[in-house]
Amino acid sequence: MASVPLLTALQEGPDRPDALRVDGRACSYEELLGAAGAVARRVAGREAFAVEAGASLETVAAVVGGLLAGVPVVPLAPDAGPDERAHVLRDSGADVVAVDFAERADFTERADGGAGAGAGADDEGGRPALVLYTSGTTGPPKGVMISRAAIAADLDALAQAWQWTADDTLVHGLPLFHVHGLVLGVLGALRVGSRLVHTGRPTPAAYAAAGGTLYFGVPTVWHRVVRDEAAARALSGARLLVSGSAPLPVPVFESLARLTGREPVERYGMTESLITVSARADGPRHPGAVGTPLPGISTRIAESADGIGELQLTGPTLFDGYLGRPEATAASYTDDGWFRTGDIAAVDADGTHRIVGRASTDLIKSGGYRIGAGEVENALLAHPAVREAAVVGAPHTDLGQEIVAYVVADGVSATELTDFVASRLSVHKRPRRVRFLGELPRNAMGKPQKRLLPPM
Repeated sequence: MASVPLLTALQEGPDRPDALRVDGRACSYEELLGAAGAVARRVAGREAFAVEAGASLETVAAVVGGLLAGVPVVPLAPDAGPDERAHVLRDSGADVVAVDFAERADFTERADGGAGAGAGADDEGGRPALVLYTSGTTGPPKGVMISRAAIAADLDALAQAWQWTADDTLVHGLPLFHVHGLVLGVLGALRVGSRLVHTGRPTPAAYAAAGGTLYFGVPTVWHRVVRDEAAARALSGARLLVSGSAPLPVPVFESLARLTGREPVERYGMTESLITVSARADGPRHPGAVGTPLPGISTRIAESADGIGELQLTGPTLFDGYLGRPEATAASYTDDGWFRTGDIAAVDADGTHRIVGRASTDLIKSGGYRIGAGEVENALLAHPAVREAAVVGAPHTDLGQEIVAYVVADGVSATELTDFVASRLSVHKRPRRVRFLGELPRNAMGKPQKRLLPPM
């Protein structure tokens, strides 16, 4: 078997029969390598291949097989609509490869006669390890090319920050076509050597029954956990609860801390940058904050006359560009080489980063003030009647923009909520209009999709 430095523990670590458990099915490292070897033999020599990235051992074998063969893997969301699916396959030039986990094969060399996929064959050939597609909120989804070197650098930095070791049992139920669930939640475990339990669906009951030491979740998952107090209290034996992919509302942070005795660790990242900022396992954790830059990452706030502006960064975890889109790649960097995240942030005196939101939707300029939508959302969520909240700026002839709130709540009026926010924040940050919804539109990672909110 060729060396696979990216997946150190998978190749070199001690094996156990339940090293991985995905949606109720368990396997050892040996079984995974055999199934991945069979995939590698089938895809060797291709330019890329796609896989239906459901929560399954087949998905894991496909991704590992691609890494063995040095062939880029394109994970497909199982619920992708026909137009999105067709776009991804056409844009990437990939065909879908079906995987039979029962098939076994060794794989030591790429079919083109090159060296085995040990020393980063994808990097040597200028080929990415993964091509992950963006959500397409500003146009057709773009293929983000992520190298083996970037993944390794990020996972090593996170292992250090979170004191993540082979003694951990990682539990999550996140989709396997995103950075959070796939890169961190699968490749991270295979690099560090921690046992992995993927729960299939991330239900509170499944998390409570898994017996993990390290849990990954998105805010929607943690919100559901704290509403099930018995499930939340069952997590009190965990070492670390990690939240990401969207801002964790302060009330959920506080409820998790109260019910589990563990303040959650929040972190920040993007598909293009992987994870770049995080709270530490042995450091302070502040509600509404995502910590400090990981080793090797530098950050800065651009155009920050009032301490708030676009977060820009450099470091070894950055992507290799958008597939086939050199102009979009160039536009994502400043003239001096810093990556433009498009996220609005502020940095406290101790270096702690707070993400306000996206520049396009979450920085509201009203009456000469710059207001972060996230701050207003957290204030609304502090009201006991409010379950969900999304805040946007709407055009206003006098103010430039007015603050508009969409909320999921029972037994409270718009006026009460406006007054509640004004009592907790500056008066100019109160919503001017409130609309009640049955639920907020969200994507697979639980992020509110503000572009899909109905007009006022």
